[in-house]
Amino acid sequence: MKKITSVIDAQQFDKKTIEDIFTVAGLMEKKPPKDSLKGKILATLFYEPSTRTRLSFEAAMKRLGGEVIGTENAREFSSAAKGETLEDSIKIISGYADVIVLRYNKEGGARRAQDFSRVPVINAGDGTGQHPTQALLDLYTIKKNFGKIEGLKIAMVGDLTNGRTVRSLCYFLAKHYSKNQIYFISPEQTKMKSDIKEYLDKCKVHWQEGGDLKSLLPEIDVIYQTRVQEERFKENREVYNRIFI
Repeated sequence: MKKITSVIDAQQFDKKTIEDIFTVAGLMEKKPPKDSLKGKILATLFYEPSTRTRLSFEAAMKRLGGEVIGTENAREFSSAAKGETLEDSIKIISGYADVIVLRYNKEGGARRAQDFSRVPVINAGDGTGQHPTQALLDLYTIKKNFGKIEGLKIAMVGDLTNGRTVRSLCYFLAKHYSKNQIYFISPEQTKMKSDIKEYLDKCKVHWQEGGDLKSLLPEIDVIYQTRVQEERFKENREVYNRIFI
């Protein structure tokens, strides 16, 4: 397995590492190694509100015998509210913990944090950038259900402009599992961004986009539904209200 320190984006993973992670995950599902992280501290630093992602990291750390420190919505309830930069916060917090799980409100936050941290940083979502750990879990779920991640028809539905999980999943699929067909289903205003489409083209992945999921349902293997990210429409409520309400 390729040695990994920080987890920043999907592109950093090679295929063997992904498959090795899946193997270990399968073994841990059957028999979790208790106390394997005893004496270690995880810091959860979330600049955006979160429930499932934050608690899943915290629950995993606890189940493996480690401890957790952290804050939710750090923009309001941390030194950030006093004007402290992300870089300065990371310098201090990396002295408290053995690993930092960071959710940041702007794209590129995890990479910035990595440059100033003395410990590994795990990207738990950075604005409209990426969410690599969620995408790894999505790949693992597909593998468990189909026994493979090839030769499938995968529909990605919803807010594809702002959905960071779907971006990471596309990077994984394009780089390592190119023999799939991807369908982007969304309103015109929330279409997948061009950088992902260009990456899919570069990797020779078949894709198409449209707005009608119903007609595709009989032939689709996987529906990946992203939520409408209402918080991304704060400066354009008129568009949000017109499309989604």
